[in-house]
Amino acid sequence: MLVEVLIFLFLLFIAFSAFIAYKLVKPPRFIKNWTPEDFGYKYEDVTIETRDGLKLSAWWVPNEKDSTVIPLHGYTRSRWDEVYMKQTTEFLLREGYSVLVFDFRAHGKSEGNYTTVGERELVDVISAVDWLEKNHPEKAGKIGLVGFSMGAVVTIRALAEDERVTCGVADSPPIYLDRTGARGLKYFANLPEWLYAFVKPFTKLFSGAKELNMLAYAEKIRKPLLLIAGEKDPLVKVDEVKEFYERNKKVNPNVELWVTDSPHVRTLKFHPEEWKAKVGDFLRRHL
Repeated sequence: MLVEVLIFLFLLFIAFSAFIAYKLVKPPRFIKNWTPEDFGYKYEDVTIETRDGLKLSAWWVPNEKDSTVIPLHGYTRSRWDEVYMKQTTEFLLREGYSVLVFDFRAHGKSEGNYTTVGERELVDVISAVDWLEKNHPEKAGKIGLVGFSMGAVVTIRALAEDERVTCGVADSPPIYLDRTGARGLKYFANLPEWLYAFVKPFTKLFSGAKELNMLAYAEKIRKPLLLIAGEKDPLVKVDEVKEFYERNKKVNPNVELWVTDSPHVRTLKFHPEEWKAKVGDFLRRHL
């Protein structure tokens, strides 16, 4: 009888782990109703077809400068995020940049059943650059990325893997993805971090995501990169971002690190003028 109870509890635990994994790789769709017209800019609703066959929902906002900046949202959010995406989009437009902003796969109004939290999302960014080159080549000479959390992971990867990307800002970038994933269980679901070891195999099974070694990218990037880390970030520790910075600095004279006192992706919220000054200066120097 005891053996049967233990087997039942074990199966129940496995089923619970699988359920949590499914919820993690299939986040709820975050959709609001604001648009760039709220800032006084005309825009187009456009569709970006990815190299692996998905359709991403996007806005194209042409502007006076020849360079284009692509803001990249974080996990569970979308271009409609009001914590950092709305302010970033308005800021970039006020600075005169053309803006192409889209929802990552399985987020917002884009196609896709599962998120891979930065792995296949690189295809989304590369495909967005493809779209820009094809439809507005006059605006594709210099391309910048401003990514938050998951978007920061993709920013770092794109700088190394797509020669068309000129520079990037990575705000709150997870460097040790397993550590951030474990902390995320507590942050997003109020579950113990040790559970991640049992949840992770199911997330990979459902999403098909491959392992990412973010520190390896520190050896590859030779382009301008601004890293932003917050001392109160519960998901990404400052020391982890510093480790990436120190490694990249050995091969990349154009990497910068800005440490603030903010929580995860909240520097723009708590220090908006300083964030805009820092990011604005970085983009003006490199775009």
